Amino acid sequence: MPKIEELYAWIIAEKDDNDEGVPAIAVDNMVMPLMGADIARADSMRAIAQTLADDRGKEVKLIKSTGIQIVEIVKPKNYVSQ
Repeated sequence: MPKIEELYAWIIAEKDDNDEGVPAIAVDNMVMPLMGADIARADSMRAIAQTLADDRGKEVKLIKSTGIQIVEIVKPKNYVSQ
C-alpha cells in the first residue's frame, strides 16, 4: 500500500455552508466515511454521493486535500521502538 499523499472526501453542508461534514454509510457492521486516498476510490463512491444529494436536496462536493501533516501518532501500549 503506497504512502498517503492526498485525501479525497465527499462533503455536504448540514445547516449552511459553514457547517460541513463528511457523510458515512454502514457497510458490513462498520461505518465507512465517503473518503479515500486516491481519485479512483472517490469515484467509486460517486453513486452514493448522488443518492445523498438527491435524498437531502443538497449539493455534495468532492474535495481534495494535499500537504498531509501528521497531527498525532497513537502507539500500542506495549510498543517497543525498532
